[in-house]
Amino acid sequence: MSLADPVLAPLIELRECPPRTAFALEQAGVHPLLARLYAARGVRSPQELDDQLAQLLPPSGLRGTEEAARVLADALQQGRRICVIADYDCDGATACAVALRGLKMLGAREGTLHYVVPDRAVHGYGLTPAIVDLAMAHRPDLLLTVDNGIASHAGVAHARALGLDVVVTDHHLPALIEGGTPLPDATVIVNPNQPACGFESKHLAGVGVMFYVLLALRAELRARGAFEAPRPQPRLDGLLDLVALGTVADVVRLDANNRRLVAQGLKRVRAGRMQPGLAALFTAAGRDFSRAGCFDFGFALGPRINAAGRLSDMTLGIECLVTDDPARAAELAGQLDAINRERREVEAGMREQAASLLDSLMPEGDPPPAVVLFDPDFHEGVVGIVAGRLKERLHRPTFVFALGQDGLLKGSGRSIPGFHLRDALDLVSKRHPGVLRKFGGHAMAAGCTLAEEDFDTFDEALQQVAGEWLDAATLQRRLRTDGPLAPEYFDVETVQVLESQVWGQAFEPPLFCDEVEVVAQRLVGEKHLKLRVKCAGALREAIWFNRTEPLPDRTRLAYRLSLDQYQGQWRVQMVVEAVG
Repeated sequence: MSLADPVLAPLIELRECPPRTAFALEQAGVHPLLARLYAARGVRSPQELDDQLAQLLPPSGLRGTEEAARVLADALQQGRRICVIADYDCDGATACAVALRGLKMLGAREGTLHYVVPDRAVHGYGLTPAIVDLAMAHRPDLLLTVDNGIASHAGVAHARALGLDVVVTDHHLPALIEGGTPLPDATVIVNPNQPACGFESKHLAGVGVMFYVLLALRAELRARGAFEAPRPQPRLDGLLDLVALGTVADVVRLDANNRRLVAQGLKRVRAGRMQPGLAALFTAAGRDFSRAGCFDFGFALGPRINAAGRLSDMTLGIECLVTDDPARAAELAGQLDAINRERREVEAGMREQAASLLDSLMPEGDPPPAVVLFDPDFHEGVVGIVAGRLKERLHRPTFVFALGQDGLLKGSGRSIPGFHLRDALDLVSKRHPGVLRKFGGHAMAAGCTLAEEDFDTFDEALQQVAGEWLDAATLQRRLRTDGPLAPEYFDVETVQVLESQVWGQAFEPPLFCDEVEVVAQRLVGEKHLKLRVKCAGALREAIWFNRTEPLPDRTRLAYRLSLDQYQGQWRVQMVVEAVG
């Protein structure tokens, strides 16, 4: 069995586009095609497309920022030692870099800033008591968590018992505990998803939360007279390249506020105004920063940073993002690129193993309501990626487990719309007390830890919840498209316009759908289907990656547009996603 082609053919649907809204956007000066695409994604006014920094939601609306600003301002002015507690993914790495760079810009004294990042295999996730003890080697007065801490009750308590202040900046959901959702006893918590926080953008990434804390801290220091002549007020917008990278890589919902953060970061990157580490990562990935888009952040730079946390030490990723030495940045980016190549090899092997396991789970070819896999040879750092690949192929909530160094199974899950994975784990935990040693996460991604002898119990329990919550409509894989593409827009200029926009989670990139006549088809690279099709009377080039089965002479293709360079010239290519 191959994991390349989906088991379940998608139902191709047309996005609804309010014609009056599209017309109003076009009348306001929006490109006609973009007006249709934006209207179909919920944009209702030109103001929502204004990506200027002045349009960002103010920090004052984010609960805890002003108090955190006072605590951090006191620490900076008193020369207290601050240790940042990072996370081992790209969001955590960029948040750590933003914290260190921002605090330095705002006046942290030499030698007072340090950071600690957990080792995925050794320490697990978050501010654990063990990580607090590790941080104590830096003799901190204050711990500042980034992209973690909201569920770190024991770690926060341990730090406070040692006399430390703890400022938690996070975006994850608080842990569900019987009787309510109590928060850790930190000095202050900044998290748009904590109770009683009315911040409109609930989908800030961890790096976005940290950036907002810095904005509030700068305002607090300004009010204290810290930036009187000759010391100018620092420009924090120089950190937006990191904010954009972490936001896209963490696949958070790109609401209007997040789109502004990402758009501002991309503008700076395209102009060459970025940290040396980002420039080095673009070079290592073979990508052109002058044409940078969300695809580069999500599929080129992000995976290289994430690979360090999966297979090695995220310190490499953070050091790449904080160094100001281009030569050092290039060296670290080269190491991250090599680790990412190793990650791809490990993932490929695990996908083959997973395919064999699926054969035994699906004798009739139909997947169960949820998929739960474990193999002793699986690598803990790659289980989340494999779970995501399986989820995309099977359109089922999927958990993949590996054996951790402590002898417990460490699982990472990915879900489908309509199945809240973290809530499902909570229900499993209530029905089977003690089976889940730890769990947490979001609606679409979650993790948990359990003993190997409890694997079958967990498998059966998750299957039961999935059977109760999922119906036939939810289990039908759907692919929403933007309908036919007018022939006049099938050109290089239009593709460049589309590529320059901010697309991502919940603001999906354009996907068109057209009836075509297949004129020629052949395999390239032994696993990709190269096509020449006639669409609206014109011949077009197309490719379907990881597809080997031939297409009928006439069919309907769902596709996106990309630019391909051929004999020194740019040409437009259809990249096929589905047929139906």
